[in-house]
Amino acid sequence: MGSRKRESALARKIANQDVAKALHNDCPSSPRKMRLVADIIRGVEVEKALSILKYSKKAASEKLEKVLLSAIANWQTKNEGADIEEANLIVKEIFVDSARQLKRLRPAPQGRGYRIRKRSNHITLILGTKN
Repeated sequence: MGSRKRESALARKIANQDVAKALHNDCPSSPRKMRLVADIIRGVEVEKALSILKYSKKAASEKLEKVLLSAIANWQTKNEGADIEEANLIVKEIFVDSARQLKRLRPAPQGRGYRIRKRSNHITLILGTKN
């Protein structure tokens, strides 16, 4: 590795020090239902987002809570010795993309079959500091 590449890699590492990312692929829930909950916590502080997800009635909030806790754990491994309360972490970005669909047939009248699409999604959550 050349010196310029090494310096740019080190600069990228320092820039990404305060950013943590967590993914959940092929989550068995429709993206539309998951986006309703994801829109609520976008741009919110981490402690407040955890309480919102904990007391939400939506089933998608349980899965998003696990992804958020995973992102917090990823941030802690990057910044050992730093305190979460002092870091002022927020949910910088969260987006839900559609994933594969399982296609099933349901019996219908007169010998036909209606297609049922069981949707799934990919969740990407990025934490950052409040700046």
